[in-house]
Amino acid sequence: MSIALTNACDLACSYCYAPKHRAVLNLDSLLGWVDDLDRAGALGVGFGGGEPTLYKHLPEVCTYVAEHTGLAITMTTHGLRWNAALVSRLRGAVNFVRVSVDGTGSTYERLRGRSFERLRKALQEIAGDFRWGINTVVNEDTVGDLDAIASLGEEYGATELLLLPQQPTKTAGGVDQTTLRELENWILGYSGPVTLTTSGDADLGVPIAEVLPREVGLRSYAHIDATGTVRTSSYSRSGISIEQDGVMAALQRLARLEAR
Repeated sequence: MSIALTNACDLACSYCYAPKHRAVLNLDSLLGWVDDLDRAGALGVGFGGGEPTLYKHLPEVCTYVAEHTGLAITMTTHGLRWNAALVSRLRGAVNFVRVSVDGTGSTYERLRGRSFERLRKALQEIAGDFRWGINTVVNEDTVGDLDAIASLGEEYGATELLLLPQQPTKTAGGVDQTTLRELENWILGYSGPVTLTTSGDADLGVPIAEVLPREVGLRSYAHIDATGTVRTSSYSRSGISIEQDGVMAALQRLARLEAR
């Protein structure tokens, strides 16, 4: 289950698909949902946003999940707020960190509006204490930087490079076909040590490994947004609000909705 803790973010990337209205999850509700998911046999939770490090209860939530459940904890972050103090509070609780890196050098700075050297310093903090990987939104601006992104991952010991073809938003279109073909050719020619992965709904035109082939649909993945609505994915426009009967009941209602 991926969980958007907050819609807040201190960046303003034009291609970001995350909702822009104010929303943040209630701590007590969140911990109750986590307990429900653990009892139901979920494998893990992935915290994101917005930017999850802007959620004021983040260390508290991660510690609770690590100490009171059997769930693995992953996190998707831009990485720029990570420092020694945050690392010390999350060390031993978070199992995997995914850092969003769209381009390198001047490409990164133009798209993200932050210093690439600042990102490097954050990666040093993260890589020293966590297993980690890179998320890259692939579009016409970033596809030419994939070699450099993969090299950056290798330099700091990343275990995966997650390729995410750009999704359409209110302010930006989805990835174009020319860029998709460039991405496909790059994947087919790639021979680096960092494992390539992609999202389940991405059509890259290349063979992918089905790790759990019978775990499909809501048995495989679902998303809770920062308003407490459960969806089939973070891109989905429809969803079901989580009520007093909990997250598993909401998932059942969502499954019935999707079956119509």
